[in-house]
Amino acid sequence: MKIVFFGSAEFSCPSLEALIHSHHQVELVITQPDRPKGRGQRLCPSPVKVLAQKAGLRVEQPERASSPQSRQLVQQAKPDIGVVVAYGQILSNALLSIPVHGCINVHGSLLPRHRGASPIQWAIIEGDEKTGVTVIQMDAGVDTGDILLQREEVILPDDTAGTLSARLAQLGAEALLETLSQYEEGKIIRCRQQNELATYSRLLKKEDGLIDWTQPADRICRLIRGLNPWPGAFSYLMGRRIKFLQAKVAEQSQQGYHCPGRIVRASRQEGLVVEAGENSSLALTQIQPEGKEAMPAWEYIQGLRHREPEGQYRFGSSGS
Repeated sequence: MKIVFFGSAEFSCPSLEALIHSHHQVELVITQPDRPKGRGQRLCPSPVKVLAQKAGLRVEQPERASSPQSRQLVQQAKPDIGVVVAYGQILSNALLSIPVHGCINVHGSLLPRHRGASPIQWAIIEGDEKTGVTVIQMDAGVDTGDILLQREEVILPDDTAGTLSARLAQLGAEALLETLSQYEEGKIIRCRQQNELATYSRLLKKEDGLIDWTQPADRICRLIRGLNPWPGAFSYLMGRRIKFLQAKVAEQSQQGYHCPGRIVRASRQEGLVVEAGENSSLALTQIQPEGKEAMPAWEYIQGLRHREPEGQYRFGSSGS
C-alpha cells in the first residue's frame, strides 16, 4: 500500500521503521517543524524526521498539517492510506478523507479509556493494571474513531512512562502492520467505541510534577513513575528543586505526630523515607538535585545532615 505517514515523537519511530522494512511504500512523511530545545534553545528535528531522512524518505514539516498547501502535498502522493502515530496536531476531515482508505491512528491506550494527549502517563498515575494500543479509523473527534485492532500490555510494578512507552511503541508497530494486512485482505472489522466508558488524559504540564505530600504514598509513587522521564515529579528541600526518579511505598510510619513531606529516616538500604498523606510513607531511592546528575537519595542527604537535627528536614512546595 502507498502510505503517507504522520508522526513526530519517539513513540512514532517503531511504526515508521516497521513500514520502511515492509512491502508497503512510504510516499511521504509529515512531521512537526524543528523546535528549540535545551538551555541553548537550539533548533532540533523530531525523532521521526531523523529516522525518515536516514531512510531517504521525503519529509515535509508544515506548521499546520491541515492547511491547503499540506493537503495538496498529500493529494500529490496519491496514498492508499494515511498512518498517524503521535503526530501532535489534529487533522481536518478534508485531510483525513484524501487517502483511499482514509487515515488510521495508533494510540497508546485501550480506547475508549485514556483518550487524549498523555495516555501512557495517566495509565500509570491512575493505577491501571493493564493498558495497550488501539488502532482506530480516524474521524473528526479526538481518538473517537471506530476500533480496528487492540493489543493489551500489563503495566509492571516498576514501570515508568519511559519503559512502558517503549514497549507500547513496539506493540503499536506490530498492530499497525497487522491492520494494514487486514485492509489488503478485505478483512477489516470496525467496532464503535463505547463513549459512555470514555476517559480523557489531558496534556501534562511541568507544574503537574509538583508533589502534594498530603496525597497517600502509593499515589505519589505512581505520579513519580508516570512523570518519568517528562515532565518529572519534584519538590523543594531547603530552597533547592529536587526531581524524583524512583520511589516505593515504605512501611507505615509509627503512630503519633505525622507531618507530610518530612524526612523521617535515611539509610543506604531504604533511601529517604518521607511521610505522606493518610499516615503513609514512601522511600525515595533515586533523585536528581537541580543542576546535578542523578544520584541515590541517601547519598544526597549525607551532605545536609550537619545543618539540621535529624527529623527536621521537610520537602515543600516552593523554593523560598
